[in-house]
Amino acid sequence: MKTYGFVRAVIVILILGSVSCTANLEMQKKQAEASRNLGEAYYRQGNYPEALGELLKSETIYPGDPFLQYDLGLTYMAMKKMDLAIKHFKKAIEIKPDYAPALNSLGTAYLNKKEWDTAIRYFKEVTENLLYATPHFALSNMGWAYYNKKEYALAEKFYLKALEINPRFINALAGLGKTYTAMGRSSEAVATLEKAVKDYPRLGQLYLDLARAYTVSGEYKKALDSYEKAVEFAPGSALAREAETEAQKIRRFR
Repeated sequence: MKTYGFVRAVIVILILGSVSCTANLEMQKKQAEASRNLGEAYYRQGNYPEALGELLKSETIYPGDPFLQYDLGLTYMAMKKMDLAIKHFKKAIEIKPDYAPALNSLGTAYLNKKEWDTAIRYFKEVTENLLYATPHFALSNMGWAYYNKKEYALAEKFYLKALEINPRFINALAGLGKTYTAMGRSSEAVATLEKAVKDYPRLGQLYLDLARAYTVSGEYKKALDSYEKAVEFAPGSALAREAETEAQKIRRFR
């Protein structure tokens, strides 16, 4: 009887210990989530140092949260720390292998490092995930990678695929227009970029790209008008200075 009583006491202690550990883990998760939520709020405000501080605090409490690791990756990427961003995106994927936004962001980090082939590999993984709600992001990113590799036919292919899903997706419209310009298909470049400007009439970069397409097609008056729009919507920027320089070249040699 004494043995039975001892065994029962041990079992009770183990059960109570297990319940206590579970309660502690849940408390840790809630504390970590509170810091993560605050970090996300700072991130949305563009206050990346404060965001990073809260997210790192959350990581010390509960590092096994894939959404936290993703947030850390986004924050480091916003701070131009690509190697650290890659490290945390990979952690997020290790914890949650089907985490498509983390895969897409991992590819984007490699785009920023100009490692085009590695970026493409991750974007392909994303597009194979049938549950990913926004595949046009990954498809457009693949287009940009191939554009930079000067593989323009493939760039066109993936930009068009992105536009099949979302015909007004600005990244794909702008990228396709630049691709057509690079391929010497100026009329298609103009048509694509005119559509982009109609949909997004206050983006200076679009007017700069459209001006270049007009220049290639010999429509110099329209090119000058577009360069002026680029300056108007991005005053004092490097983009505006670039537009002014290119406009001067047209005025000088016409």
